[in-house]
Amino acid sequence: MEFRRITGLPPYVFAVINGLRDEARRVGRDVIDMGFGNPDIPSPEVAVAKLAEAARNPRNHRYSASRGIPKLRLAVADRYRARFDVELDPDREVVTTIGAKEGLSHLMWTLVGPGDTALVPTPSYPIHIYAPLFAGADVQQVRLGSREDFFANLRDSWERTWPRPRVVVFSFPHNPTTECVELAWMAQLVAWAREHEVVLVHDFAYAETAFDGFRPPSVLEVPGAKEVAVELYTLTKSFSMAGWRVAFLVGNAEIVQALTKLKSYLDYGTFQPIQIASIVAMNEAPDYPSEVNAVYLSRRDTLCDGLERIGWPLERPKGTMFVWAPVPEPYREMGSLEFAKHLVVDAEVATSPGVGFGAGGEGFVRFALIENEQRINQAVRNLRRALTKLG
Repeated sequence: MEFRRITGLPPYVFAVINGLRDEARRVGRDVIDMGFGNPDIPSPEVAVAKLAEAARNPRNHRYSASRGIPKLRLAVADRYRARFDVELDPDREVVTTIGAKEGLSHLMWTLVGPGDTALVPTPSYPIHIYAPLFAGADVQQVRLGSREDFFANLRDSWERTWPRPRVVVFSFPHNPTTECVELAWMAQLVAWAREHEVVLVHDFAYAETAFDGFRPPSVLEVPGAKEVAVELYTLTKSFSMAGWRVAFLVGNAEIVQALTKLKSYLDYGTFQPIQIASIVAMNEAPDYPSEVNAVYLSRRDTLCDGLERIGWPLERPKGTMFVWAPVPEPYREMGSLEFAKHLVVDAEVATSPGVGFGAGGEGFVRFALIENEQRINQAVRNLRRALTKLG
């Protein structure tokens, strides 16, 4: 049978590693999984308690509103005012989405179609690449990394593409590279987008997951950004509410309302008790992201210290819940997928191969900070035994 949209999808690279991990575990091997960025930190207790309470109320078992209940949209507007000094109209400039992936995917349906082009970083979180493709658009991948001038690469790609790209999808702090930018960088991007009438879509998944005094800027902090920009803010990582699937598209009112209209045809919103509990999370546990960050910081330092100790140097991330590690020189010719397979089989450590994030990710593997310090130290010991070429 012939299928639409999924026929051209490449094999899911991460499934190869997951298969090796599962096979090893079936025969009793203790594989330490640092591949999938699935947070293990509990959600705020006040939110869990409110969820249980609200779920017992039969009135909350009915359909909700696809755009999100008013108090939830107000709560995220209040959050933006407190965290970023950005004013949002909860009725016109905020819509609730069922996670950031759903929000981004359906947003692309409103912004691009056949004949249009989107500029997307490489490497990149896979949905950033495939959401425009699912909408029928072309994607130009733009090099991003510690040795790349992403803004210059972006402008160059825009100049060389015809018809001119109408959307730029980006995300800082960046998954998988952990690259971060300052507000001044956002300002030059906004100025360029306003000049060329380009829509900016910022996936702000790691808005509050940062370390060493770094504060990730919202693109909406830039004066005039609402003319061209929207941003996806989520409770997934900052409040450790991954499975709850609560996110928001905020910013340019016209774009937000376009997604709101589309979603009215597609869904009836997130289960209402989850929305109610999310209000409580933001209003009654506003400092919970700091508690989450303290856990990730300790894990980051444990992993980075350990890798450096065994002769695997890397840059410590200032944001995200990941460590982006170059494949060590003695193993570089293997490529990231074969190297990641080697780590599962010989070190009993699962990582994500960089090539799974696009061609720009080749030469790296990504560690997710989803294991405690004891397990991370065990992983480092396993790596030291397996990576004999490190000396």
